[in-house]
Amino acid sequence: MGTSHRSGFLKKTNDGGRLIITTFIGVLIGYFVGRSFQSVSFSKIHLPTSISTSFDIAGKEETINQISESPFSNGSSPRIYVSTNPRGAELLPPGIVVSESDFFLRRLWGEPSEDLKKKPKYLLTITVGLNQKKNIDRMVKKFSEDFQIMLFHYDGQTSQWDEFEWSKSAIHVSIRRQTKWWYAKRFLHPDVVAAYEYIFIWDEDLGVEHFNGDKYMELVKKHGLDISQPGLEPNNGLTWQMTKRRGDQEVHKVTEEKPGWCSDPHLPPCAAFVEIMAPVFSREAWRCVWHMIQNDLVHGWGLDFALRRCVEPAHEKIGVVDSQWIIHQVIPSLGSQGQAENGKAPWEGVRARCKNEWSLFQNRLANADKAYLEEIGNR
Repeated sequence: MGTSHRSGFLKKTNDGGRLIITTFIGVLIGYFVGRSFQSVSFSKIHLPTSISTSFDIAGKEETINQISESPFSNGSSPRIYVSTNPRGAELLPPGIVVSESDFFLRRLWGEPSEDLKKKPKYLLTITVGLNQKKNIDRMVKKFSEDFQIMLFHYDGQTSQWDEFEWSKSAIHVSIRRQTKWWYAKRFLHPDVVAAYEYIFIWDEDLGVEHFNGDKYMELVKKHGLDISQPGLEPNNGLTWQMTKRRGDQEVHKVTEEKPGWCSDPHLPPCAAFVEIMAPVFSREAWRCVWHMIQNDLVHGWGLDFALRRCVEPAHEKIGVVDSQWIIHQVIPSLGSQGQAENGKAPWEGVRARCKNEWSLFQNRLANADKAYLEEIGNR
């Protein structure tokens, strides 16, 4: 019986040894198999939906872990308050604040840094109606790929422009019966258009047979113009002496008007003056002009005489480009967007409002000047 007990004990010992050896070998095999999977690209493996979903969950868990590792994720961390951040963003670290934007079109896929093959340097905005479609096509074709095109549609019709290839990459904003200054105040905030060196805010009834966008920009930069416009054909429509084209020079900044019209040769309408039909603003000048546009005064009348307040010295920074000139076709398209009242035609109501807005703007500006002078006088 003693011999039988010893043989049973040895059998159990051998079984235990084999179990340990088997376990050790399994661990080694698992280790080497796991190492080999590190060299396999999971992007090339098509996984079942249930498995790929588990990867998505794992990715979210990783993101959550990254957030929890932020030094400011703990409620006891110091409170952020940066007074130099833009208003409303004081509670954010400056490195995450993006205060400016643009109208660059971006893809829905790929790397954001690879979205744009070329960034437009300038912004051309035109307030348009479908009746002027052919003329707008001629206008846009005078501008190169350096210009971002933006159309404001006052008649609500946009899909009809798809026949033009350039329209497919243009920005279209459609709100019925509004003017270009109404659009500009709401859609051309300086922080939104900060990516563009110059902003064109043009009417739709401009003939551009003698105009080239790139050449115009060369002259604007050459002569240091922050606010400008192309010269106007002097024999077509009513215009100021200052904005009439001169055939013997590239640019002019001063003129002579009727006796008594200019109290100072450096002030409008003899200098520091362009009209509101086709102005071009530098980024810096537009930041000032935008703030001067009144929210409820939509026609912009009177604004041309006040533009000088946004650049210094105004009689050197504002000018007319003569060698790149345009023709004002004088098509009263906005008049048809008015409404007949008290027996008056729609265009008559529009013109009456224009004149009234001119008076309102002048009064507001004079009152603002007076209030400011009184304030600094009391300091």
